[in-house]
Amino acid sequence: MNFPLKIGILSDTHGSIHPGIVTLVNQCDIIVHAGDIIDEKTLLLLKPKQRTVAVQGNNDTHLTQLKTTEFIELPGGTLVVNHGHTLGRQPSHPLLREAYPNAKMIVYGHTHKQLIEQDSSPWVVNPGAAGEIRNHGGPKCLLLTIESEQNWQLKPYNFN
Repeated sequence: MNFPLKIGILSDTHGSIHPGIVTLVNQCDIIVHAGDIIDEKTLLLLKPKQRTVAVQGNNDTHLTQLKTTEFIELPGGTLVVNHGHTLGRQPSHPLLREAYPNAKMIVYGHTHKQLIEQDSSPWVVNPGAAGEIRNHGGPKCLLLTIESEQNWQLKPYNFN
């Protein structure tokens, strides 16, 4: 494994991804999309160095090739990706942690609100909406940089 490993994290594109987010995440090794893609053509814009991992959101039942949950094994732990809509309108962080206790970090979408919660284990993060719909002050995403198995760093981005 070559360090640093860069992972672009986005969600809730609803058929449109901000061009700045596309540029940023396409420099990453892996791109994670936490659902509500709507138009799978938007996934074609994502061209990471290694792979894109995407899950179904509540508006993606037509994207039958996607799973509802993905587990990505990374140096230092497992990243779990789930849209979160099955855990309530405002997905419950305790329920997410209970569902995936062995994860290092859980990524969800659905609320369109960017959030990083690292005070409990596993970490729970939401990249916010990367598209034009309900993006609460501008399209957003997260960048996870793994410098070593012990060193995971998250950086929020807002393109307003």
